[in-house]
Formats: sequence, C-alpha cells, structure tokens
Amino acid sequence: MTKTRNNHCVPQWYQEGFFEPGRNSYSYIDLSPCQHALSDGRVVTEKSKFVSPTSRAFCQRDLYSTFFGTSVNDEIERKLFGDIDTRGAHAVRAFVGGDAGEWHRHFTTFFEYLDIQKIRTPKGLDWLSAQYPRLTQNDLMFEMQGIRMMHCTIWMEGVREIVSAQDADIKFIVSDHPVTIYNYAVSPDAGSGYRNEPSIALKGSQTIFPLNRDFCLILTNLEYAQDHSANPLEKRTFAGNYRNSMVRTDAFIRTRKLTSEEVIRVNRVLKTRAKRYIAAGKEEWLHPETSSAEPWADLRSTFLPPKNGLWHFGGEMYAGFESGEVYYQDAFGRTEKERDFLKKKPPSKPPRLGDLCGCGSGRAFGSCCERKPVALRPTWEERSIRERNLMLFTGISEILGITGDCDWVTVRREITDEKIRDVYGLYDALWPRETNLLAMLPKPDGKARATYTGALHPSLISNCALGLSLYFDELLIEHPFIHPGTVNKKFSPLEHPKMYRQEFLKSVSLFTMIMPLVEKGLVTLFPDPCNFDFHLRNQMFEMARVRSKGMKVDPKEEAGFTEMMKEEHKRAMLLLPRDALRHQVLRDSPELDEKAVEAVLDSFDLLRERDPLAVLQEGSLEGGKGGGQLTPFKMAPNFEITMYVAQATGSCIVTDSVFRWRELRTAATRGIQGASPAPLLRAGMEQAEFVLPYDVQQISVLAERGVFGDYPNIMRKIFKYLSTLSARGSKPNVEASLNAEFKRVLASTLPIAKKSGARLSEARLSCLWPAGGIQDNTVNRLLLMSSSEHHLASAPMALFVKGNAPQRGS
Repeated sequence: MTKTRNNHCVPQWYQEGFFEPGRNSYSYIDLSPCQHALSDGRVVTEKSKFVSPTSRAFCQRDLYSTFFGTSVNDEIERKLFGDIDTRGAHAVRAFVGGDAGEWHRHFTTFFEYLDIQKIRTPKGLDWLSAQYPRLTQNDLMFEMQGIRMMHCTIWMEGVREIVSAQDADIKFIVSDHPVTIYNYAVSPDAGSGYRNEPSIALKGSQTIFPLNRDFCLILTNLEYAQDHSANPLEKRTFAGNYRNSMVRTDAFIRTRKLTSEEVIRVNRVLKTRAKRYIAAGKEEWLHPETSSAEPWADLRSTFLPPKNGLWHFGGEMYAGFESGEVYYQDAFGRTEKERDFLKKKPPSKPPRLGDLCGCGSGRAFGSCCERKPVALRPTWEERSIRERNLMLFTGISEILGITGDCDWVTVRREITDEKIRDVYGLYDALWPRETNLLAMLPKPDGKARATYTGALHPSLISNCALGLSLYFDELLIEHPFIHPGTVNKKFSPLEHPKMYRQEFLKSVSLFTMIMPLVEKGLVTLFPDPCNFDFHLRNQMFEMARVRSKGMKVDPKEEAGFTEMMKEEHKRAMLLLPRDALRHQVLRDSPELDEKAVEAVLDSFDLLRERDPLAVLQEGSLEGGKGGGQLTPFKMAPNFEITMYVAQATGSCIVTDSVFRWRELRTAATRGIQGASPAPLLRAGMEQAEFVLPYDVQQISVLAERGVFGDYPNIMRKIFKYLSTLSARGSKPNVEASLNAEFKRVLASTLPIAKKSGARLSEARLSCLWPAGGIQDNTVNRLLLMSSSEHHLASAPMALFVKGNAPQRGS
C-alpha cells in the first residue's frame, strides 16, 4: 500500500471553496520563502508567489506521519482525518446553506471539525508542542488526538454569526491556519504575531473561520457581545472545557452583508495570524495591509455581532424529564445558581501594605500578594480555600457542639444522622460542583510550597505530614471530606448519613486536628480537583488504570499501615450490636457465664469510649436500606492528581508512602536522560538527620518562634535552582553555595529543635530531582484540558520521608 506522506493541513475540499467560479487553482503566497547562501556570498530567495492547485497547497511532508524504527505509518492522515474531513465537509456545506434542519443535523460534527482544524495545522501543532517540555513526533500525534474537542463547549455557548461577502467585490482568503483568533487587546507585534494568538476563553477573543470565499463564521463570547466595555483579557465566566451544555442549534445571526472594506479587515486578521501560506481567488486580495492600516484595536467594529441579534443567546434554561427531575442551566452553562455568600467584592483600589490581603490568606497584603503579578494571585472575587475551611470549622463546631468545656467522648456520643447530614450539606454548599479550583489554588510564584501525598488518616498523618509544614512556606494536603455531589445518591451522605458514621468521625477528627495549622496559613486543605471536573476525573481514572497495570501494592511496605488496618478492623467489630457481640463472645469462649459475658461486653464499651475514632452509636452495622458502613481508605492524591496540583501550584512533592515514591521514581526515569543536578547537595540532605514535631499545638508554637524559619528559605532556593536549570546543565558554583547554606541551616536548627521540649520524631529524606524534572505527558494533558495557564512544565523535585518512632525532645 502506498503511504500518504504529503499531508494537507487544510483539506483540499475546503480549499476548493475559495476558487473563483470556473477555476481549479488560485493565487498562493509563501510569506517566508526560503533563502540560500551562494558560494560567492550572495543570498538567493526562493519564489514566493504561485498559481497552485489544491494538491500542492497547504501541505507538508510527514506532518502527521508516525515512525516505528524505519517504518512510516500514515493512519492518522487516512483514518482519523479521512473520517473527520468527510463528515466535516458535509457540516461546513450545511452551514453555508440556510436549512436549519441541516444545521441541527451537523451541529456537533461542525464544531468537532472546527476544533481539529485549529490544532492540526503547523501553527496549531507548534502551540500544542509548546505545552509540553518535550514531545517526539509520535508523542505529538498522540497528544493531538488526546485533546480533541477541547474548545467545543466554549464555542457552542458563544454568539454564533455567519457574515456574507456576496455583495462585496473582494472575497475571503484562506490561510494555513484558517481557524483564527482575534482579540483587539492582543496586538501582534512585528515578528511575534505568530506566537501571540490569544486563548479563546478570554472575553474579548473572537474565533474567525471562513466557510468559503463568500461566508465567514464569527464566534464571540456572550459577555463581550453584550458589553463591549468588558475587560477583553479576563476569562469569560465559567470557561471550563469538556462540559455538557444545552444550546440552540438553530441560533445563528445571518443578517450582515460585509462591504469590501470590511472583508479586507477580516483578511488582514487572517493573514496576520497565518504561519507561512495564504491563498485567494485573486492575487490582489492577498495584500489587505495595503488598504487597511488602522490600529489593530480599531478592527474590532468589523467583528462585533449586531445587538439586535443577541436575543437568540444567553438567558436561563429549564428542561423537564419524565422522571420529574428538572435540568437548569444559566447563560454560561452553569447548572447551579451562584452562591452569593461565597462571592467577594474586590477593593476598588489596592489595599495598604498592612491591610489583610484580598486573597483570604489571613496575611497582610504587603507580605502576601503585593509583589505578585495579578495573574499569579489566587482570585480575590471568591472566598478563598482557607476562608471556606474556617467557615466549615465554625459550622462543624456549632452543629456538633464542639466547645472548650465539651469533651470528645460527649461529642461522639451525641452525633446523630441529622448532624452528619448537616455537616456534609454545609461542605456541599461551600464547594459548589462548578467551582473553579485552579483560580483559587496558589500559582508558581516563588514560594517554598509542598504538596503532600499519602495516607489521609488521623492516626498516620501526624507522623510525617504535619511536621513538614515547618520546612516550607505552605503545605498542601487534600481535604478529608467526601464531596456529596460526586457520590451516587444510593451512597450519598445526604441521603444515607447512617452509612457514614465511621467515615464522618475520621474526617471530622482529621479536619479539626489540622485546623490550627490551616488558620495560621501553614497548611492548605484543598478539595479533590476531580470534584469539580468530571472530565478530569474520568481521564485521570483511565490514565491511572493504564499506568498501574501490573503494579502491586504491598501494605507491609507502608509504615504504620498494617497497625492502622488492625485498628480499623477492631473498630468495625465493635460496631456490631451488643447481641451480635454476645453471640461472638459465647462462640469463642463458651465456658463464660452470663456475668462474665456482660463484663466482656462492658469492656468493649470501654474500648470504644477510649478510642477517639470509634463510633459510639449502636446499630451502625444493621442491615436494610442505609445499613452498613462505608469506610474508604484514602491514599491521596493519586499520582496523576499529585503531579497536577504540584505543577499547578509550583510545589515540591513530599510523601511518606513507599508505593507513591515508587510511582514518582518510575515517572522520573521517563524524563530527560543525564546526570541529576546537585549531587553533593542531594547526598548531604539524604545523610542529614531531620526532626518532625507531630503535635499540632507544638508545631504552631515552633512556627511562631521561628525555630525552623531558615528551612523555607533554603527550600525556596533549591526549588528555584532546579526549576530554572538551563539546557547547558548544572552550575557548580550555585550548587556549592546551596550545599553550604543547607549545612548551616541544619547545624543551627537541629539543636534548638531538640531543646525545645517538643515531641519529635527522627526522619531521613530521599531526594528525587532528575534533570528536566519529574514529568508525565498525561499530566500535562490534564492541565491543558483544565485551561491552566501558569503551571510548571514538570515537578522539579520530590522528597520521600522515612520516619522513626516518635521520641520526646530533651
């Protein structure tokens, strides 16, 4: 079989729509013709103007080929694009016509084609490749398929207009990047316009796509169409990708007939955003800049949809189903009403340095966001993660009656199903399903930040994770509470709170344990990002399934895991009704009389009372609807989400899990090959003795006294060095300086910590900082799908903490 290696980035059937009537070729220009230096010093430029048929236009050798050794594979060109182009041709022709029934029939296909056409061009592939630290040609083709349909939801929810050039003397041109973005506030500077195409999610970004020589599609975000003064560089409301959304398939504005001057302006944008090639039915149409020299921002009037056509778009939508359920959607695709108590009004002018920062960190503006660019600040328009955790803590305290004079046994004894439902209901209210978590998380801003991944269990987390908060500016830990909105109603804590008595007790215990560190800003308890993005969750599950094939988990390798599971089993047995326990005792010890059996049962009651994580309500394991207990074990976040959060927030990864460490090491071996930087520093850290306080109150006191205060600074420097290593390799002088500073910090901190009287556990570190960082293409794809804009290309470093038995300081 003949291999197809001359790949068209613009399909031939599409090109034919720009021919002049009766012609089968058009004028074609190379905007960057090749140059050759001759032996005599002269430079010769290749021909730049052609009359070309479609077979020789907008094509490139092996643009979509994949390679396996010496074998070349062309299945992407033949099978993937063959199918998409066949369906796309029918869809484009349907929207050139005026049959609304055909629009409905081809609506989804049309936007699917539009999305792949934006990505498949040389310019689109360059953009995609730049989102990853390194991609081979085979990887690039795989990732291109992985992010398909990323733009469709935002496009569908926008204002859709098809303008006509039928009455104009000049017609639309076609470029090698026909799906073009215009934003009047993002001017393409001379020589850099190719790189500066703005995101479609920005309010002022409009998508331009000529359907043929006479018709052009213009897609405009609703907020900008309704209010031309909207900030064009802000993201549109609810700008998530891969969402289900309900839209009218017949809503298209088709009333505008452009003048020749307006067509010239459209062509100017198309040419400016092209990479190298443009074509048109007549050569004179290929030079719009000769007739349109006005500032870039002044072109905007040509692309604005008419106000009298906007009634087709926006508004609230309700749909009823036979089940009686009602689907709701607002103008931006949100299926929940906004919760006003979570909104904040940003200050009209910058706060003073001593004022509380608008990000909700609890710190002064001068020591928080003042020096950060706005793009690197968490949102100031919503309650922060910290503020929501404080609200949750206040709510839990009121619901459960946790006060200074109320002991934990009394609190546990008085827990009811209604209280459990109320707490989970509060959590659900504080974290709407359509929360933009990335806007609330910190960004890579130079802070010494760490993301913890490991067992989220009250009896284990204090051994390592909490003490680590003293070594960094901020420690991120996943929230212990299950989000009710992500659970099937059959197992929801709102519907069946009785099933969550044990899980609820563990979550409350862990949450209240960590809260003093949250309040001080040492720890950030963030919810699982998958709670707010089901596409992210589904992609993550599939990636984890593929990655973990053949991997085995040995619980015996995890420190404290076996003991923890034994305790969990004991608690489960103590949940049995008293009669069931009596039967169990008599079966195991038939020689006991009634009095002795009652004594044993009373001792079980005492065991439950003394165990702070034991449920004190009887009947928790009774059968029937809502019976039994859901007791999930959380080793969180998993590998993909750990990397996702670490790269999104600019964090070092820390773990005390042997299994997670193995996953990180495996990922590191897939990175750039070469010597790991800073070997002396790594050896020094791995040989050093670290101490971890494990009592929360003592951690708070040590933080206030600044005992470990020099560690965040050295961690910040190490992380920055590893993040910014140039392609030329390591810098020995910098590494020597970092090694010397680490030794000074260790020597000055360790004696003071041991003399502080705090209960400490000793720990050793293993360091992982491969050349190029820890990186996985699937994680970068997840970040790209989530519209993340300020994440790291890789996680520069990870630390494995292996602790010894806790000991009291001298």
